[in-house]
Amino acid sequence: MANINDIQKAYFIGIGGIGMSALARYFLQQGKLVGGYDRSESEITKRLEKEGAHIHFSEDINQLWPDADLVVYTPAIPNDHAELTWYRAQGIEPLKRSELLGRITEGHYAITVAGTHGKTTVTTLIAHLLRHAGFGGTAFLGGIAANYDSNFWFGKGETVIVEADEYDRSFLRLHPNLAVLTSMDPDHLDIYKTPEAMEEAYIQFTQKIHPEGKLFVKHGLGRMADLHAPNRITYSLQNSAAHVYASDIRQQHGGYLFDILFPDAVMKDMRLPIGGMHNVENAVVAAAVAKEMGLTDDDIRAGLEVFKGVKRRFEYLINDEQHVYIDDYAHHPTELAALIDSARRMFPSRRCVVVFQPHLFSRTRDLAEGFAHSLDKADEVILLDIYPARELPFPGVTAATITDKMQNPAHSILSKEALLDWVSAANPELLITAGAGDIDRLCQPIKERLIARSRSSNNLNS
Repeated sequence: MANINDIQKAYFIGIGGIGMSALARYFLQQGKLVGGYDRSESEITKRLEKEGAHIHFSEDINQLWPDADLVVYTPAIPNDHAELTWYRAQGIEPLKRSELLGRITEGHYAITVAGTHGKTTVTTLIAHLLRHAGFGGTAFLGGIAANYDSNFWFGKGETVIVEADEYDRSFLRLHPNLAVLTSMDPDHLDIYKTPEAMEEAYIQFTQKIHPEGKLFVKHGLGRMADLHAPNRITYSLQNSAAHVYASDIRQQHGGYLFDILFPDAVMKDMRLPIGGMHNVENAVVAAAVAKEMGLTDDDIRAGLEVFKGVKRRFEYLINDEQHVYIDDYAHHPTELAALIDSARRMFPSRRCVVVFQPHLFSRTRDLAEGFAHSLDKADEVILLDIYPARELPFPGVTAATITDKMQNPAHSILSKEALLDWVSAANPELLITAGAGDIDRLCQPIKERLIARSRSSNNLNS
């Protein structure tokens, strides 16, 4: 492959993925030619096309770029994909997304954020704090930052902030100077097979940290003694045994006001305007990293108080007297539990209904008991069919694999069309949609139906 700086024409197989699109934008914003394939049009592909990318949506070797300087593919693309096969037949070995990201970050000061949960928000928070303070930094995010409506931006200086994806062991190709590890809960067991193998991968990730680098790790993680880091800083939501933690947390206008305690200092009255108690913990470690990078308390305070969050991470789509509607990317039992707990603490008097779309047959099979336990925290649960993503159906694995293990009898499995009818009829006062599949495409229709019910109710009462 040519030197990264010499690339003039880049082609992406699976360009519409969140990680792939950030890499495509890296080249687009440098004025390079960018093209690619994805299996279906999406908001991301529409945006990329407006930014100058050439994209097609059929698996067709007649539309690929045979003269591309760089060919990249996502692990979600099957190995027998026609375009991938064609390039290999020509003696061109496409790079995995993680290989390209590793090459881009090599030679830079890399801040990398890993973990089963929380990594997208923490990465975005760190990148936002640095950008808002004028520090700079180039960001590769795994979600759309609401402040900037993007998952990528160039920043001045040599610092890069990268979400370190554990899928397919991708994060082991990165070269961290400063790393964050938020969690090591089992996931992607289709790749890792056992929780222990996944933990070993996280341990290997910490071994990649530069000898003079630092690791910020959540206090209380298992295998803590095995994590490699010459300098280790622990963080927590409120556990005073950690080096950095929050104190005096107060709910305020749908967000939080709190202090951040360091071993030798206190950041007073930090305001985070987004919901979810887990996001306070995310803010704690982001503030600790920003402080390590030289930002002042005032820089961090000013950045936090204008942070709008990440789209589909405890995102308020409606928040008024009649309805609260929250959408979230949660697709793991731990994430679901944190989401439901936070929403119930925020709105204790409202009946909580969760609509969940399981993601992957393998994850549903492996974590069904955990999903059931987390969803039991809601007053009512509606499940959609499993979103298969890269998988073919598994015999005997359906959404009922989860509901069969639930204790709460107030559950059902609905089609997408039936769900929209249910929303119109039931008029839920606290509704959460969650999942990593295509459930987000239902958000606008659901929102419109709730608004219509509010208008109808107001007209009746006027």
